[in-house]
Amino acid sequence: MTLRSAIYHGKVMHRRLRPKPHSLTYRVFSLLLDLDELPALSASSWVFGHNRRALVSFFDSDHGEGIKGGLRAFVEACLREAGRHEEGMRIEVLCYPRILGYVFNPLTVYFCYAPDGQLRTILYEVSNTYAERHTYVIPVDEARAPIRQSCDKMFYVSPFMPMACRYHFVIAPPGERLRVRIDETDTDGPLLVATFSGERAPLTDLGLLHTFLAHPLMTMKVTMGIYWEALRLWGKGVPVHARAKPISKIARTIAVSSKS
Repeated sequence: MTLRSAIYHGKVMHRRLRPKPHSLTYRVFSLLLDLDELPALSASSWVFGHNRRALVSFFDSDHGEGIKGGLRAFVEACLREAGRHEEGMRIEVLCYPRILGYVFNPLTVYFCYAPDGQLRTILYEVSNTYAERHTYVIPVDEARAPIRQSCDKMFYVSPFMPMACRYHFVIAPPGERLRVRIDETDTDGPLLVATFSGERAPLTDLGLLHTFLAHPLMTMKVTMGIYWEALRLWGKGVPVHARAKPISKIARTIAVSSKS
């Protein structure tokens, strides 16, 4: 059986433009997981587990509303609220998996396809280090790649970035290659460019094992990297923006249009 789920090997790049230049590049991998394939993947694998402990695993409770077994219901609720839900939709999740039981996902992307195979909506689930999540639900107006979408920033992520910003997403949907680019801007122009680009590999036990051996502590490195880069920014004298306590730790924004 040919799986839609896959491994994407690639790298993350961040480039800050103002008020002080700063950049980073890390080699990482992400999993693209078709929600309908997860039970069979988990049952047949000794490396990958869905909602169970394994060398590499995916837990519904790490996403959405944090409910075990409730991720599809969360995504479908977002789609209904946006007026984009259809029966029989296919949902694919791009994220870091748990490795040895640990994960932190700064960004999880959900690709939501209509039964005819057309990409209808993309969800961007952003997490911060305060155990908070915010999901931006943005319709796909034109399926031509690259897909371009925009929305206002509604969620505190980094103390070194202001809230009065706008996100501009450029997406090359999953294929042999995948690319996610986010440009963050304010009233004065571009502030930050962040990208993930990766190449597809089959999601097999052998492929996962090789990937684990190449990146044994990747998810821990993601978290440590966040604090290390924050220390570097602080050392450069980048201003700190205060965080307002949110009304809810889990929230979402429904975008009216994907146009910039």
